[in-house]
Amino acid sequence: MRRSDPRFPRSWGSLIDSSPMYGSAQETIGYGLAKFGAAGRVFAADKVWTGSGARGPEQIETSRRHWSVARFDLLQVHNLLAWEAHLETLFAMKAEGRLRYVGITTSEGRRHAEFEMLMREQPLDFVQLSYNAADREAEQRLLPLARERGIAVIANRPFRQGDLIRAASRRPLPAWAAGIGCSNWAQLLLKFIVSHPAVHCAIPATGRVDHLRENMGAGVGVMPDPPMRRRIVEAVAGL
Repeated sequence: MRRSDPRFPRSWGSLIDSSPMYGSAQETIGYGLAKFGAAGRVFAADKVWTGSGARGPEQIETSRRHWSVARFDLLQVHNLLAWEAHLETLFAMKAEGRLRYVGITTSEGRRHAEFEMLMREQPLDFVQLSYNAADREAEQRLLPLARERGIAVIANRPFRQGDLIRAASRRPLPAWAAGIGCSNWAQLLLKFIVSHPAVHCAIPATGRVDHLRENMGAGVGVMPDPPMRRRIVEAVAGL
């Protein structure tokens, strides 16, 4: 969430994901949660992102103060940076009751071999990875492994940082998209992602309220079945 808006929790929104690397996003989230009294109504997910393991706890505490929450629901090692030290910190926080869940992230298909290794060897609760109708590498090993291990999945880059939306805007929305309740391309692309049985949440970044409204529409109504998912892949391949 980049801009505060009360429609997010009112529209069944639950998870907000941020990071120290996202500019003023953390302070904006804190302001919005306080203004709308929504701090106890969202799943607070953030990241630790520093090459120094010793600086991890300080960065986490700074992030918590920006959010103005008692504790985070989920903290993730961002892009596996200094993951050994940070996972040790996060697992200790979880054991002490100062954190609910521990995760790791990657993006753009990077370091999947190491990511898979950590999924197999570490008691992770969440993973965050890139997945959309055009970038489906995660379907081969990571998503099946997440289901096998009982690890929740957050999908990032659902629109390829806007590239898929820009390409789709040059084509009319297929008529068959109405059959699963989609009135725009954003909803169709998001429904493809969240309909995968291993995926729990997609995080499309936006700073516009109208886009937030469109995106939230993907969470309701009929979800695509396997034949419809293949149809969406074919439509995106033709963009």
